[in-house]
Amino acid sequence: MLRDRKILITGGAGFIGSHLVNRLEDSNRLIILDNLRTGKIGSIEHLGRAIEFHKIDLLKDDISEFFRGVKYVFHLAADADVKTDLSSFNNSFDQNFTVTRKVAEESRKAGVKNFCFASSSAVYGEAKAIPTPESYGPLKPISIYGASKLACEALLSGYSHYFGINCLVLRLANVIGNGCHGIVPDFVAKLRKNSSELEILGDGKQKKSYIYIEDCIDAMLFLMEKYSKPFDIFNLGSEDDIIVKRIAEIVSQEMGVKPRFRYTGGPRGWKGDVPLMRLDITKMKKLTWKPRHSSEEAVRRTVKDILKP
Repeated sequence: MLRDRKILITGGAGFIGSHLVNRLEDSNRLIILDNLRTGKIGSIEHLGRAIEFHKIDLLKDDISEFFRGVKYVFHLAADADVKTDLSSFNNSFDQNFTVTRKVAEESRKAGVKNFCFASSSAVYGEAKAIPTPESYGPLKPISIYGASKLACEALLSGYSHYFGINCLVLRLANVIGNGCHGIVPDFVAKLRKNSSELEILGDGKQKKSYIYIEDCIDAMLFLMEKYSKPFDIFNLGSEDDIIVKRIAEIVSQEMGVKPRFRYTGGPRGWKGDVPLMRLDITKMKKLTWKPRHSSEEAVRRTVKDILKP
């Protein structure tokens, strides 16, 4: 566990960021930068005095002052909408690539030596090797989101090798848990509105890996504390996968309802959706880390988290 460090977290009021803040706040000084577009101040406002929060537009505002004396940077801020279309292409590019370049540059100028970047399984596109290892290539993302994350990885590789920053890139599977967005809370919201029918995007056969938020944070801290290569990439996910139809069944069971499933049809939920994704986490396991929850357990725990009064 990181202790007695000055740590900067971008997107620290968001889903993954707020859980990371909760784990680090007892023994570190934290600086949180977030524009609160999707993050929630309520996720972190109850925490201790060693936390410094700034509502900041990372794209437009001057952020240089916040990096002074910082030892670790967790760059989690992003436009996380995988469904981005051409009309919002610039937003995805600016919020992901341009902001990452700015955060990396401020880190370089401040002498930060440890940098963690939240990338995505979306960089793999429709990989032919399942489960997909970090060494898989060529990488051909099929969404603007995936393309922007891959561009960030390339940029950080250059920064790491040229400026001597230890940069850790984490390619995340679908991270779920209390406060997440995506399929599980979407299904819960739909069934709260109409418990007799559940619309499922695609054909319900899409099969993907899900990692519970506690496992994700464990892995992030494990790597940042124990790993110090100039640049490295790790997959973070569970060791299995689950189909969309099964997720719908679990959500229905936990809510005590029996809806009719209505499929929109086709192998994808939306344009840019990858129907099959499971990450090979052998590299993490060789470092003695593995997730405690399967994809199904992660889904069930997430539903319970959402339904808590």
